[in-house]
Amino acid sequence: MTIDKAFNKSAYYYDDWVKKAIPCFNEVFSIATEVISFPKESKIRVLDLGAGTGLFSKFVFEKYPNAKFVLYDVADKILKVAKERFKNDLSHFDFIVDDYKNLKAKNIGKFDIVISSLSIHHLENFEKKKLFKDSFDVLSERGLFLNLDQIKGKTDFLQKLYWDKWLEKTRKNGGTEEQIRASIQRREAYAKLSNIIIKTYWEIGKKIVEFEQGGKMRAEYGKKLLADLSKDLKRSHGKGFPEAIFNT
Repeated sequence: MTIDKAFNKSAYYYDDWVKKAIPCFNEVFSIATEVISFPKESKIRVLDLGAGTGLFSKFVFEKYPNAKFVLYDVADKILKVAKERFKNDLSHFDFIVDDYKNLKAKNIGKFDIVISSLSIHHLENFEKKKLFKDSFDVLSERGLFLNLDQIKGKTDFLQKLYWDKWLEKTRKNGGTEEQIRASIQRREAYAKLSNIIIKTYWEIGKKIVEFEQGGKMRAEYGKKLLADLSKDLKRSHGKGFPEAIFNT
């Protein structure tokens, strides 16, 4: 299952689930929003990566009612929930359905704030580094990048402690075993996809080297191969395989 399908399955109950899955939900988002120090009347431009149903944007919009937002997410059904949330203020919001690993290619301008919540942890480390660079590149000179996310314990002991406490508090907040299982499956879906991508990149690199070692004619053929591979991978695994990534 691709990551967009995994999250689309949760669209109808996602907000309810997040409030159960994050201890002190309101406090967490409120404190994150307090870090933003622009004057409250500012007409700031905000990019929300992995925006989901727009929960983080909701808190920011309450503080900055003159702000303009771009909500960016790979799951279209989840973004429909966000559109419904902001239906009375749609002039302040734009929505992009795409994998934010393609952010650089979008050319969507500069932003005063780039925010993200409970999303970037799904990425592999090399993908995080690229996204952080791409996010920096779209920030204005005095812009702010604000990521609210979970972290992995540095040791097996800490990781087990985090996991046990999370399960305890989630169940105490009313999270069902079905919801917990679905959350785990979403994480596994993305991890599996990332592993497929890494393996595919290695195989692509091997093929390209073989073509280039054969001389200029084969190198030209290799360029055509990139375009064909990009199309094939998009059909098989969804977005996230623009031709440009194979030239990096």
